[in-house]
Amino acid sequence: MKYIAEVDSLEFPVEILDEHHIRFGKEILEVDLAAVSGQPLYSLIVNGESFEGYVYPDEGGWQVLLLGCSYSVNIEDEREKKLRAPEASFASPGREFTLKAPMPGLAVAVPVREGQQVEKGQILVILESMKMQNELRAPYAGSVARLRIKAGESVQQKQILLNLVASVPTNTSF
Repeated sequence: MKYIAEVDSLEFPVEILDEHHIRFGKEILEVDLAAVSGQPLYSLIVNGESFEGYVYPDEGGWQVLLLGCSYSVNIEDEREKKLRAPEASFASPGREFTLKAPMPGLAVAVPVREGQQVEKGQILVILESMKMQNELRAPYAGSVARLRIKAGESVQQKQILLNLVASVPTNTSF
């Protein structure tokens, strides 16, 4: 089965070959995914390397917290995507990303301020949950449009923490 995985507005072709093998782009990966204790926590093994991630349903897709980064993920069957192609449009450079708490916890640090320019991968919020600190990072360069929390505040799962507006790229190639 072939799918298109959209991760923070970037598309990746994924093909499920069998129960433990997928083709990701041109690479074939050995994978194993299992839920941990009925929680939104998943164990993922890719080519023998182990990862843990939190996965929550979101409007029309999923919020995934993996390696301290939060991602918006949508999975779509390749055929369905092709059928919808005429109505699809490119994401504008000013697109807005809404960072939501992937789990309930405490905002131990918010090292950004409203209006601040941030780089891709820069820490936006450090969220403590289940005695672990998770660094929530920017999925792309942009500016903090609206900050909705302060350090020391408790947050609920899916609570909006901040909004980030993508920077206009200086060099675009097609």
